[in-house]
Amino acid sequence: MTKVDFKKELKSLYKASSKNAVIVDVPKMNFLIIDGKGDPNTAKEYKDAVEALYAVSYALKFMVKKEKTVDYVVLPLEGLWWVGDMTQFSMENKDEWKWTSMIMQPEYVTEDMISRALEQVKKKKNPPALSKMRFESFHEGLSAQIMHVGPYSAERPTIEKLHNFIRENGYGLRGKHHEIYLSDPRRSAPEKIKTIIRQPIE
Repeated sequence: MTKVDFKKELKSLYKASSKNAVIVDVPKMNFLIIDGKGDPNTAKEYKDAVEALYAVSYALKFMVKKEKTVDYVVLPLEGLWWVGDMTQFSMENKDEWKWTSMIMQPEYVTEDMISRALEQVKKKKNPPALSKMRFESFHEGLSAQIMHVGPYSAERPTIEKLHNFIRENGYGLRGKHHEIYLSDPRRSAPEKIKTIIRQPIE
């Protein structure tokens, strides 16, 4: 049976240097998505979203393995973060943050599989955020990214480094601040947590 690790197949998107930012062109990909608002450290809504996304992603993984004899590693959790006025985006005032939590789904996953996986998870666990989930394409396009190593609360210098790189190369910022969580914070020491910070550019 084929086993695919999309983090390796799509290395340019799921691997980054912590020393230097790079420019990438992100293609259109399919995601399971849930939107919400509030501080990710304290908001139950965020915790519920993550639980539902992983539950359905694993249900799909096993469905694809059984029906298409392809095994793959479930992709990492990703997050888009913003506020109504991005000039007021503050690392301190997280209660005002709006977010989109999402997990990329490989091309083997069909709309029919999504429907069946949702039904399956509803019968087994029925996580609170399940009804908010949607499946759609997301095309980020030209973006800059860098790896942050360390706790989420210490991201500011990495974000500033990324934004400076964008401006120095003649680009402007567009879209939403994007993070890709490569580490499980429950199993990793805070100083070793790896997060890709991505910013769409124009």
